[in-house]
Amino acid sequence: MEFSSLYYIFFLFSSFSLFSYYLLTNKFMNLNPWCKCEICQSFITSSWREKFTNLPDWYAHLLQNSPTNTIHIHTLNNTVIAHPKNVEHILRTNFDNYPKGKPMSTILGDLLGRGIFIVDGDHWRFQRKLASLELGSVSVRAYAHEVLNKEIEAKLVPALLKVPSSPQPPSSVIDLQVEFRKFSFVNICKFSFGVDPTGLDGLAEAFDVASKLSSERALSPSWITWRAKRLFNVGSEKRLKGAISKVNALAENIMQERRKIGFTTKMDLLSRFMGSVSDDKYLRDIVVSFLLAGRDTVASGLTMFFYLMARNPIAEARIIEESNRAMGPQHSSNSSINFPTLEELRKMHYLQAAIYETLRLYPPVQIDSKFAINDDVLPDGTFVKKGTRVSYHPYSMGRMESIWGPDCLEFKPERWLNDDGVFSPVSPYKYPVFQAGVRVCLGKDMSMLSMKVVALILVRRFHIRLADLNWTPHFVPGLTATLKDGLPVVVTERLV
Repeated sequence: MEFSSLYYIFFLFSSFSLFSYYLLTNKFMNLNPWCKCEICQSFITSSWREKFTNLPDWYAHLLQNSPTNTIHIHTLNNTVIAHPKNVEHILRTNFDNYPKGKPMSTILGDLLGRGIFIVDGDHWRFQRKLASLELGSVSVRAYAHEVLNKEIEAKLVPALLKVPSSPQPPSSVIDLQVEFRKFSFVNICKFSFGVDPTGLDGLAEAFDVASKLSSERALSPSWITWRAKRLFNVGSEKRLKGAISKVNALAENIMQERRKIGFTTKMDLLSRFMGSVSDDKYLRDIVVSFLLAGRDTVASGLTMFFYLMARNPIAEARIIEESNRAMGPQHSSNSSINFPTLEELRKMHYLQAAIYETLRLYPPVQIDSKFAINDDVLPDGTFVKKGTRVSYHPYSMGRMESIWGPDCLEFKPERWLNDDGVFSPVSPYKYPVFQAGVRVCLGKDMSMLSMKVVALILVRRFHIRLADLNWTPHFVPGLTATLKDGLPVVVTERLV
């Protein structure tokens, strides 16, 4: 039989197998890819782009105009919620019915393996207990603070000082998102692995590719597309496989070297976890999960913070005034960096309010999903069928008049301060930026520390202004909020 005939038979067999899998998947996942309702058609055809630049803004519009702040996208079998009572229901009240679920571990499993962010049950409980003990340790927190300060002084500030002093674009324009992503990756690598990734050829690039392509799987209306590519090892799935292989090889080398030289006296997460986990593959999954979460969320939060500072110079001035009262002024642009102590940071309520307000409007994780393992009814009366994906939408919740009032679209840090000017948090179910309930983010305090210190140092040292005053955020779909064209800014040193 000729080769072309064999190839044709193989192609038909593969196509039939994949189509059968597609039909079975849709049957058991309750998907309806041919739904003709207005929401599904708008999603399938991308006609929402006619009125909205960003997908999350379309979601926010739909949820705001729903009487229950709940919508259902049939083609994805996805119930999207934005009412605090519904959020509390899936994250706390009926937590056991809403795990991350098999679909999420399938989509992200090649990259994150059995890492804490995509597992449930015993694996999740073990990693959460382990991480809670280590991240709550005084010595580990002190190490994180030390690493952060060193990287700001050695990498971030020098990178901004290299920008041409003449504030005339385009020579003086830099992409602040790129700078924060580079800085955050080095910082979290040192904290997680105890190594500088700049000495590991290709780690940052491989990690970027792996996280980007993994997130694109979740955006496909049907799993058939990426599963077919993975089966035949072509296109994006071939690139993903290569990127993950590189991340795995470099992580394996780091772990082997660490076991050779010893780890009992070191403070990085890898060394701390090695005392409790002997399976290197499992250890790699745990640490890479923290690496992914720590890099992208902090970089995203900082990027949007400085976008809002450029739009709100009065708020920026208040941060500087508050810091001058707490730690004294920055005397000279050529002097060494005056890092705040933890006690001084605790006094800066307006700084904390400004960061919380940034994350309200621009949460790093714009949507998060669970999967119902049994039929359920939400507090608003919505019926949730077994197997349904239920997503809460922090981005939309930050824009809800019913939650934040008629000024919900305004950047207003004062909404977080009481009458005495002291920071006053709200219910995490109104503000699930750090998740809430049983799976509340363990790295919240360390992420906030990173953002506060970086924000403070740069605000006191530099004028950071938009290169284009008409620029507005345009996000690309992904696990975390990423700007399509970055954040072009002009950076100049402050004259004191």
